[in-house]
Amino acid sequence: MTEFSRLTQTSLVQTSPVQTSIAPPIPLVPPARPRLVVLSGSPRAGARTLAVARDLAERIADDLPIGSTEIIDLAVLARRLFDDDGRVAAAAGAVSAADLLIVASPVYKGSYTGLLKVFLDQLPGGALRGVTAVPLVLSAAPDHSFAGDAYLRPVLVELGAGVPARAFAVVEDQLPDLDIVIDSWVVSHASTLLASIAANSRAERPVLAEAAR
Repeated sequence: MTEFSRLTQTSLVQTSPVQTSIAPPIPLVPPARPRLVVLSGSPRAGARTLAVARDLAERIADDLPIGSTEIIDLAVLARRLFDDDGRVAAAAGAVSAADLLIVASPVYKGSYTGLLKVFLDQLPGGALRGVTAVPLVLSAAPDHSFAGDAYLRPVLVELGAGVPARAFAVVEDQLPDLDIVIDSWVVSHASTLLASIAANSRAERPVLAEAAR
């Protein structure tokens, strides 16, 4: 064997690829009993918007392993939003501690209500970190159905929420067929919501949320 052959064989041995193993990804598991909170921003107590949000929450609970559902009607708290009121603080804590949050509003002047804005503006930065949120809007005309994605979604994201699905938008003319509208939306987005809840289960929650848990 020539000197060149020996060097070539040695080089091939030395540069053999090293076998490496890649650890399998850690599966994302949602909380055992996810908390669902419905926040209604209609200025009218027991409004149609709240009824729509309730129906959506109930339908979601049919597909997702929801452990508990809490309803917050801001119309009931409207007179106390600017006061140091324990019920307002409790509502803020419940919203922050939610695993899945439905934020509902009728469309006023092409956007969500001032009542909802006042409440959301009082939440500290990052208050919705670890929350999966669903914007919901009820409008009188199809032209305003975009308000949930165009105006409500950015506020929820700014507060730290994940908004993985398109907003649930319903027009008043669709209310007689609401079950069909809701079912279509849930079938399309339930798996996305569950994946987001699982991913957010590892997020560090804000102090506001931990105090409410």
